[in-house]
Amino acid sequence: MLTQRQLFLSHLAQTTTFPLMIEIEKAEGIYLYDTNGKKYADLISGISVSNLGHRHPKVLEAIKNQLDKYMHLMVYGEYIQSPQVKLASLLALHLPAHLSCTYFVSSGAEAIDGAMKLAKRFTGRSEIISFANGYHGSTQGALSIMGNEIFKNAYRPLLPDMRTIEFNNEQQLSFITSNTAAVFVEPIQGEAGVILPEKDYLKKLRQRCNETATLLVADEIQCGFGRTGTLFAFQQYDFVPDILCLAKAMGGGMPIGAFISSKEIMNTLTENPMLGHITTFGGHPVCCASGYATLKVILEENILQQVAEKEKLFKLLLKHPRIKEVRGKGLLMAVQFDSFESNKKIIDACIERGVITDWFLFNDSAMRIAPPLIITEQEIKDCCFVVLESIGANFD
Repeated sequence: MLTQRQLFLSHLAQTTTFPLMIEIEKAEGIYLYDTNGKKYADLISGISVSNLGHRHPKVLEAIKNQLDKYMHLMVYGEYIQSPQVKLASLLALHLPAHLSCTYFVSSGAEAIDGAMKLAKRFTGRSEIISFANGYHGSTQGALSIMGNEIFKNAYRPLLPDMRTIEFNNEQQLSFITSNTAAVFVEPIQGEAGVILPEKDYLKKLRQRCNETATLLVADEIQCGFGRTGTLFAFQQYDFVPDILCLAKAMGGGMPIGAFISSKEIMNTLTENPMLGHITTFGGHPVCCASGYATLKVILEENILQQVAEKEKLFKLLLKHPRIKEVRGKGLLMAVQFDSFESNKKIIDACIERGVITDWFLFNDSAMRIAPPLIITEQEIKDCCFVVLESIGANFD
């Protein structure tokens, strides 16, 4: 009989030639457990998904309660479904007034694609500007505005009228013109290795978009839902987007995404043509119930207030001659090493010692640190000890 490992390699599409191949049997809190009972601290939260850890009891309860009522009923937008209404209403309550209308989808990339369509439909323009080393997903639309040519070149031709500018380069803001439908920006560039905006860059970007009647789209798929210490990262940088894209941590481990805008902008998808954007599973009631419970926990259980202190502790402990820099905002951090080779050796040693981390798509010499927001002080100390021990095992 074939093993699970053999079946995995035979029948599941592979994304690399070197998958981790850890066979996970269960997960709880910040930990994953393999089939041999070995425990791993998940220091990356499934790539910023499990902000409340794995199987948070209130999220599980919400999922089970919804399962007892109904699952999929109809394509998004036709029936009034309580989980969708409750989640959209709670989001609107904690967002600026004009970000009041939510379109639920199934993933982050779909949220980006929907926002691209919405921006072009509302403005009547075709040009979209994004940033070098920006990451927005892997569908054809999202890939078209990705800021890394290595990942794009094999799939050209992509969408036309896409333009890339440099993040934090104020001079290039002049490239945004009256021909530009939208600018897509990550308030903090995630896959570039956690690159923060400089000075008032995002405010100046907002001002330039206002001057040219261009929509500003904030991609908070990775940095949203408390990851940086506020519910959304844009709240720390004194600007408000016209469209907000969400996913990852939104569902508490369930698949869901959204793009959010004003009712005026969003209404352009309802006619000429009607059904301007359609999704079968967007706003799935179980995912929305999970998302609502997740958001309630983040807002009500002192999660946000603890993030800054946990960031400080990581930065205090992660000191070693081999560490060039620790960049970050909240619990989204990058530990910079001198090369991919060094970083890979340390990451492999961490995993062997029971701490899962990885590198960034566009910065493979930096280690990703993005644990569940519920991580305790002692767990931070334990994980940092393993990272430092792994550095020492390879280089001291």
